[in-house]
Amino acid sequence: MDDPLETAKARTRILDAAEELFAGGGYDATPTARIAELAGVPKGLVFHYFPRKIDVLVSLVDERTLVTEEDVEAVPGDPAGTLSKLARMLPLRASPDMRRILFREADTHRSVRDRLGRLNAEIIRRSRFALELALPGSRGDAARLEAAAATFAAVLLYQESLCLLTGHHIDPDAVAELIAHALG
Repeated sequence: MDDPLETAKARTRILDAAEELFAGGGYDATPTARIAELAGVPKGLVFHYFPRKIDVLVSLVDERTLVTEEDVEAVPGDPAGTLSKLARMLPLRASPDMRRILFREADTHRSVRDRLGRLNAEIIRRSRFALELALPGSRGDAARLEAAAATFAAVLLYQESLCLLTGHHIDPDAVAELIAHALG
C-alpha cells in the first residue's frame, strides 16, 4: 500500500468502521478484528496505523470532532440570527454516531473526556464572541453573556444525546430566539 491515496482511504475506512462499531456497541465491546473486517482491511493494517486499540478511539475523537476556524458572521442587533448562523457553521464536524461515542466513552476514557471539555470550551468561546458582536456595547453584562453562551453550547453539544434519551429534538434556532429574548 505505497500509494498515498490508497493509504489514506484505508485509514479512513478503519476510522469509519470504528465509528460505526463504537457507536453501536461501545469501545470495550468492539474487537479490533471486527474493525478490520468491517473496514475490509487486514487486522495488521489497523495496528500499522493505530498501534493500540485506544489509539483508534483517540484519533477518531480528535479528528472527527473538529470545530473549524471560520469567522463568526454576526448581525449587530440580531443575537438570535447570529447564534443560528453559528449553529449551522458549527456542525462540530461530528456525526450523531460520533456524539454518541463522545458521551458514552467520556465516563471511562480520560482522553475522550478531555476532548469533550475542550470542545465545550471552544463552543462557549465562539458563542460568547458571536453574542458580543451581535450586541455591540453588550446589552447584557459579561456574566449574562457567559451564561447565554454556555447554555447555547450545551444545546449544540447535548442535543443528540437528549434526542436519543427522550426522543425530543431541541431546535437550536428556537433556543437562539429564547436566549436573545432573555438578553433583550
